[in-house]
Amino acid sequence: MQKAISKQLTPAQQAELAALENMPDEAIDTQDIPETADWSDAKRGVFYRPVKQQITLRLDADLIDWFKNQGESPTGRGYQTRINLALREYVAHYTVDDSSE
Repeated sequence: MQKAISKQLTPAQQAELAALENMPDEAIDTQDIPETADWSDAKRGVFYRPVKQQITLRLDADLIDWFKNQGESPTGRGYQTRINLALREYVAHYTVDDSSE
């Protein structure tokens, strides 16, 4: 799978972005944008896609068989997604929260 390559911004586009970044919030006209107060139907992570890296990983056959026979994952994907989710749970469990220090 080939990754898409974004075009570089022109100097004019970079200058426009810099000007917008430096603009105070009060100067931004939001009259044509409705205020959204109800986020109950919002979906988290819709636009975020983690970067995947293809590797060769040797796992015991019984583990692969178990993941393959678990049915659909919560995301509706296959056994590789279930393995990925299990590894994420493991990492989350054993990751030390440095922000509490």
